Amino acid sequence: MATDPRRLGFLLAVHRGGGILAAADLLHVTPSAVSQQIQRLEAEEGVAVLDRGPRGVTLTPAGRVLAETAERIETELVEARKALAALGDEVTGRVAVGSFQTAIRAVVAPVAGRLAETAPGIELDVQEREPTEALRLLRAGELDVVLLERDYEADSPAPRGTREIVLLDEPWRLVVPASMPTPTRLDDVRDVVWLGPEPGTAAARALRRLSRGLGGTVRTRHNYYDFDVALSLVAAGLGVAMLPALAVEGGASDEVPDGVTVVGLPGLGSRRLVARHRATRHEPRPVVSAVLDEMVAAAADIAFA
Repeated sequence: MATDPRRLGFLLAVHRGGGILAAADLLHVTPSAVSQQIQRLEAEEGVAVLDRGPRGVTLTPAGRVLAETAERIETELVEARKALAALGDEVTGRVAVGSFQTAIRAVVAPVAGRLAETAPGIELDVQEREPTEALRLLRAGELDVVLLERDYEADSPAPRGTREIVLLDEPWRLVVPASMPTPTRLDDVRDVVWLGPEPGTAAARALRRLSRGLGGTVRTRHNYYDFDVALSLVAAGLGVAMLPALAVEGGASDEVPDGVTVVGLPGLGSRRLVARHRATRHEPRPVVSAVLDEMVAAAADIAFA
């Protein structure tokens, strides 16, 4: 009896989910439907594909062979959809995006996942780059889109031949050692020691702005570039810092170490995320415009506490 290849999808779901119930959730069917398809697969192949025990199910050697086959079929189908999209009117092509950690996590990664499902003809190449290097690669044509950060009061027009799209204005947050009384207003941190952000970053510009508002009294020690370094220094009690919400909220909140309190205060302002691309007679290409539209949509879905 010939094997119905559709049954392999049920086996693959069991393999990925780790059991019948999890496979049913993945496939949006009942557990009995999964069990029936597995039983028919075993009947067609004449082998047992699952070891059923008191703690659940595992794949037999034969089951692993068939699951690996199912994965290869799945990969071939994805490639086939890409090829079909290239033959039709769908937007296709490669888009190289240069970005930094928090923007990749909050905007670029969700877009990549969404495009894999909705537009398989678009190949997204994500590169974590420092801004100076990313802009050089944009000018050289090696990157199509660059995500940049700036303090909201330090906005500036894009250079000639480029255009910028504002994706997000996210609030700055104050991070302080948990041993310190929680500030309720900016005056409470007038005389504390601040961690010094890397010069030229949005955080450095924001701290200069805050210092002016406090009468130029902000004192800094140490220096950081990565936000996780700043959080570690705050946790050690070496100072306070001002970080963007994306670095300490949502999925990033799991990375806030013990000993750190995150505070939202009026007057801290916001960090602006923008996407810069080339703007010429022939650019952006339709595929780049499609990716930019997805970035705008992904940023609009972000909510802050």
